[in-house]
Amino acid sequence: MTELEIKVPASPVTGCKIKIGTNILGSLWKEIDSDYGKLSKFIVTDENLVSAGHLAKLTSSRDVPHFIISPAGEISKNINTVISIIEAMEKAYLGRDTIIIALGGGTVGDIAGFAAAVFKRGVPVIQIPTTTVAQADSSVGGKTGVDSSLSKNAFGAFWHPVRVYIDVAALASLDERQYRAGLVESVKHAIIADSEYFLFLENNLDSILKRKPDVLKKTAYRNCRVKGSVVEEDPHEKNKRRILNYGHTIGHAVEAASGYELLHGEAVSIGIIAAGLIEQEMGLAEHERLDRIRKILKKLGTPIQLPKNITENEIIDLMKRDKKAVNKWPKFVLISNIGEVYTKDGQYAVEVKPEIVKKILKEMKKD
Repeated sequence: MTELEIKVPASPVTGCKIKIGTNILGSLWKEIDSDYGKLSKFIVTDENLVSAGHLAKLTSSRDVPHFIISPAGEISKNINTVISIIEAMEKAYLGRDTIIIALGGGTVGDIAGFAAAVFKRGVPVIQIPTTTVAQADSSVGGKTGVDSSLSKNAFGAFWHPVRVYIDVAALASLDERQYRAGLVESVKHAIIADSEYFLFLENNLDSILKRKPDVLKKTAYRNCRVKGSVVEEDPHEKNKRRILNYGHTIGHAVEAASGYELLHGEAVSIGIIAAGLIEQEMGLAEHERLDRIRKILKKLGTPIQLPKNITENEIIDLMKRDKKAVNKWPKFVLISNIGEVYTKDGQYAVEVKPEIVKKILKEMKKD
């Protein structure tokens, strides 16, 4: 038998510039065209962004090829939407000299980023997040993907954007429920990595809820700093990047079990409380810590208990299908203190016995 080894060079070091401002959306096209003038542009957005006037503001009525996701939201986050985007690009005679511009929330960013990763074996993508969840989390870090009929983000790729533009003024068009739910990712960042940021959120939540631009820019900056530092250290989620999944293991299962009637942030809010209860059960926390977290989530108005129409068995079954599960059971990210993730043997995701999870889920069903 003859053997041959081919060594593939490591990917070149790349970076992503993030620009944060107020009312910058209308001026971005000139900058994008200056930086990427040799590339064809293709915009992916959704019907809500069109109705809100964001697409028209970005393009200033230029005739730019685009795809409008309809209906907006998680219901369209599937492989068929990606196929439709790619075929629309082909019909526009676009090739590898194209850059995709994702204008929208986390769902738009995930779909557009995944389409960029697989179109002609990969084209660059710019993220322009317009929601609290996207500006806090999903636009930074390069995780892209779509759902299967069984689980969330079953198809996906790491595909880092070349630019992220955050215009906090875009948040003015969000309805109150979407706005508040997306703020849960900001709370998560503070819980896992920055106790001072958590205190900032506690002290400034009224201003954040009033959507004051100055405090929103500070919030966006601190979110990007937390996530950026984690992604720099572990871009492909080999270990430390898993801390960004705090509250998401149960949260993703709850989101899917609700038929996506719960928003992502609402489901993660439930998952964060579940993680806190697991920490208490395992002797990692006192009640006071979870009380602080519960108080801030209550002020956001996001749910902190399992909906009565979702059973514990549904959650367990979905967790067994989690993309990070090994031998049909996922590991969990837990914290030892606000701002500090619990580690065991150098690992940031640790084993939690199924019976502990089942006990906590039953507890979260009680009134």
